[in-house]
Order: sequence, then C-alpha cells, then structure tokens
Amino acid sequence: MSLSLDTHIQRLPKDFLFGVATSSYQIEGSDFGNCGLSHWDEFAKQSGRVFNNDDGSIACDHYHLWESDLDLVRDAGFKAYRFSFSWPRLLPENAKTVNPDGIAFYDRLIDGMLERGIQPFATLYHWDLPARYAQKGGWQMRDTANYFADYTDLVMRHFGDRLFSIAPINEPWCVSWLSHYWGHHAPGVQSISAAARSMHYIQLAHGLSIQVMRSHNHNYLGCVLNKEYAVPFDETEEAANSTHLFDGIYNRWFDESIFNGTYPEEVLTLFDGHMPDNYINDMAIIKEPLDWVGTNYYTRSLIQPDKSEPNIGFKCVRGNLPKTDMGWEIAPEGLTHFIKRTTHYAPDLPHYITENGMAAADDIRQGNLHDLDRIDYFNSHLERIADLKAQGVHLAGYFAWSLLDNYEWAFGYAKRFGIVHVDFSTQKRTPKSSYLAWQNALANRP
Repeated sequence: MSLSLDTHIQRLPKDFLFGVATSSYQIEGSDFGNCGLSHWDEFAKQSGRVFNNDDGSIACDHYHLWESDLDLVRDAGFKAYRFSFSWPRLLPENAKTVNPDGIAFYDRLIDGMLERGIQPFATLYHWDLPARYAQKGGWQMRDTANYFADYTDLVMRHFGDRLFSIAPINEPWCVSWLSHYWGHHAPGVQSISAAARSMHYIQLAHGLSIQVMRSHNHNYLGCVLNKEYAVPFDETEEAANSTHLFDGIYNRWFDESIFNGTYPEEVLTLFDGHMPDNYINDMAIIKEPLDWVGTNYYTRSLIQPDKSEPNIGFKCVRGNLPKTDMGWEIAPEGLTHFIKRTTHYAPDLPHYITENGMAAADDIRQGNLHDLDRIDYFNSHLERIADLKAQGVHLAGYFAWSLLDNYEWAFGYAKRFGIVHVDFSTQKRTPKSSYLAWQNALANRP
C-alpha cells in the first residue's frame, strides 16, 4: 500500500483537470431552505427500503456548511467541482413557483466556486425527482421528460452563464433499470414494462435538456453514464449470451442511443410490447450532439445464467477479486475497456472520468483516518488513465467520488465514500489520508 498518489498524477499533463464530485440530495439537507419533497424522501419512509430508514433531510448540512466544504475542495488543489442542482429545491411546489431560497443558495455556491478558482461542473438531475411527479408515474411518463426540459430552462436562465460544463442526467441506468426493474432505488418498482418506459423517457429527457441548453448558447454540454464491466461467469454459451444482454441493458443502451440514435436489438427484443408507442420518433432528439462524454466507473459483475429469473434469465454475482465495503470488486481493467469503447463511439470528444472511488469501513483513531485501501484504489485506476493518455486517448479530466461521506441512497449513512470523514452527529469534517494524498500530489504537479 502507498500513501502517495504522485506517480501516476505526475504522468498526466498540466492541462489534465482534477476535480471532486458530490450530489445535492446526498449532502445538502432537504430540510433546509424551503426545499420540496423528492421521491427519495417518500421512498425512505417505506419500511425496509433504506438502511435504518435514513433519509437526506439533514445529510451533511452542506446547505449551511458550503463555504468550508468549498474551502476543502480548493485546499486539496482540485480545480473543478462536480455538483448537482436539486429540482425540488428550485421548484418545491409546482412547475412555475420558483423558490427564492433555492436560487439564492445556488447563487452563493456557484459564486463561491468561482471566487476560489474552481470550475463549476453541473449536473441537472442526480435522482431527486420532485415527489409530485413521482406520484403521477415519474420516469414512466413522457410528461416528466417535458417537465425536465422546463426545469432545464429555469436553471439556464439563472445560472447558465456561470457554469463551465453541464450534463443533464447522472447515471440514467440507475434512474431507470436499477429503480424500475430491480427496485433498489426510488421509486422501488419491479416491472419490465416500467423499466422499458423509464429507460426510454430518461434518454428523451437528456435529449430535450440538451436542446434547451443549446437554445441558451451553452457550448460545453455532455453526458454522465455509469458503466459496469460484464464478465461471463463461466465459458458456456449461455453465460456469454447473458453477458451480452447485461452489457446491452447496462451500458450500450445509453451509449448507442446517444451516439448512434439506436437501441441494442437484443434489449428491444426483451422490451417487445413494452416500449412507448412511436418511440423511434424520439431517437433524433436523444442523439443531440455533445461536447464531451463522462464515465462513472466503480466495479465489475460476473454474469451467471439463472433460469428462475423470468425476464432476463441471469443474475449478477461477485468473483474472487478484492472488494470494497460495498462488496464491489476492484477491477480497474474495466475502466480501460470502457474508455476505449467510448472512444470508438465518440472519437472526437474529450472524455472525463466523472466518478471513481470506493467505500471503506473508515474509522477515526486518535484524530486520524488512514484509508490506505482508498489511496490504492485511486492509484490503480489513475495508472490506467495515465497509460491511456500516453497512448493518445483524448482524456481531459478525472473526478474523485466523493468529497464527503454522505447519504449513500439505499445504504443510508452506513457506507463511506468520502475523502473527508463526516461525523453525522456533529457535522465535523476530518480529512482522511486520501485527502492528504490528493493534496500533496496536486501540489507537486509540474
């Protein structure tokens, strides 16, 4: 194990951007500033959905502590901060009545970034759908994509001129399949029909949002797609076919619709009879040109055929690689795989790693937290990035997930991804060894 991140960071050029990432519901605290309810507030109330029935009502109280949090970003040497707007904070009651407290909060936050020399990388939606839309069907309804376009216009009118970069949707696979077929995230639906509709309408929302932002003349717009490396459980033909289907659902559905204007045929076969009528007419909107592409990468899955599974016929299992506190295998070769494949889809676009990091069972002892496993995790993935950059791949930046320990969705506050420890009872921030490693490495860049 190493306490240093210097080796691979020094291999990357001076203009390679390093940043850190968070999201609104996970850190801000939805009890503050007249924020409206999201479907995560509703989901967390359902018994057994979220560990300890935790919700994001307080989270990290970033709403009040944003200045010291931005100081942590600056003092570590990061030059960019990837954050998200909260839709229910800006429009808590309806689609028209804007919350002045929400506007004022994001004004302060964005101006605070700029004052500290930090580039604002904004995401418009990181999963906190207003509860009023969820109650009408949420992402299973075309109307939600249209509401999202209107919300995009609001954000652009108030903040667009100060945002360096914008992506509409964080991790559309999580918004759709994870939440509407496996039911692990809000709204917790388990239906192949709901999955099909949501997987299309989240892509439509992406395309409509890009159109709106182009109408405001913003010229650095991208997508943030999460990837999971798929490996067959064994050498059988059934495992290979299942792996291809998994890859189609998880990865290629979003790549191919955004970059090619098509969906994978094997997934359309799975969704036969469930897709929205005339969905094909939306593909040109989904394919709106982008200026950059982002990848969130954490782990791999082994894909094992499972005849008891009624629709997809497989299950995801873990292998024998070292694992994080989430039980996720550490497999940096998957990052190499996806960067190369995305370069094939979009050879001319700059590529950002928009999330990468690990959960660890962190424990403060005598005021210190030595998360050496996390430093090794970062190193193993930065090595892949430096290798690809040396081969001429158009990699432009890397964002560590996450700045703070935070609300980890269905895992509540039980899993810690931060490079800064948060005591959720006192809101005290304590930089971990990984934070100090980033700080030292970024200070030592030539």
